[in-house]
Amino acid sequence: MSEFKAAIVPVTPFQQNCALLWDATTRRGAVIDPGGDAPTILQAVRDTGMIVETILLTHGHLDHAGGAMALQRLLAADGQIAPIAGPDSRDKFLLDGIAEQGRKYGIAGLDNATPDRWLTEGEQLNIGGVPFGVLHCPGHTPGHIVFFAAQLGLAIVGDVLFRGSIGRTDFPYGDHAALLDAIAGKLLPLGDGVAFLCGHGPGSTIGAERQSNPFLTDISH
Repeated sequence: MSEFKAAIVPVTPFQQNCALLWDATTRRGAVIDPGGDAPTILQAVRDTGMIVETILLTHGHLDHAGGAMALQRLLAADGQIAPIAGPDSRDKFLLDGIAEQGRKYGIAGLDNATPDRWLTEGEQLNIGGVPFGVLHCPGHTPGHIVFFAAQLGLAIVGDVLFRGSIGRTDFPYGDHAALLDAIAGKLLPLGDGVAFLCGHGPGSTIGAERQSNPFLTDISH
């Protein structure tokens, strides 16, 4: 198997982890959660030399999806056609309100996002030649999804799970019980050796969080 690479580009005042994933040989890969600062992401893409085959969104919050349309336009100007995929369609209302939310938070240049395709539980995507499965993990948002590559032992979990914490559910549409159910039923069974990249802060492993994350005490044993 070719070497698979990942890079993190922190974007927006929320310091959201925009992830670049690509195969080192073919240079083909994906940008996940371009929440803003599209020119910065484009420069990172150019620096790696990667060919962006798709832009993926885990959920509809502005700091994860607000730069998707701008990045798609910038990539097209570079000769790269990158369709936007995800999240689950239950986050459409969030994608439709990104520009308004950006104004509320004083963040310029964020656009409402219109995916080229929605994603659902059980679908499989190809990123740099590696299959990634789609898991629907609601609670933080209704349509939040996670990407998992068994071949790599890697999950991209957005704002579902963090090192030492879990995603916020104190939104009108949040559901704490659903979030814990998703973690218990879909993420923990992936296996302790699985590493994950999350939407904010450092990544971790499923095993480390099973043992030490205080929010998982009642569901991980």
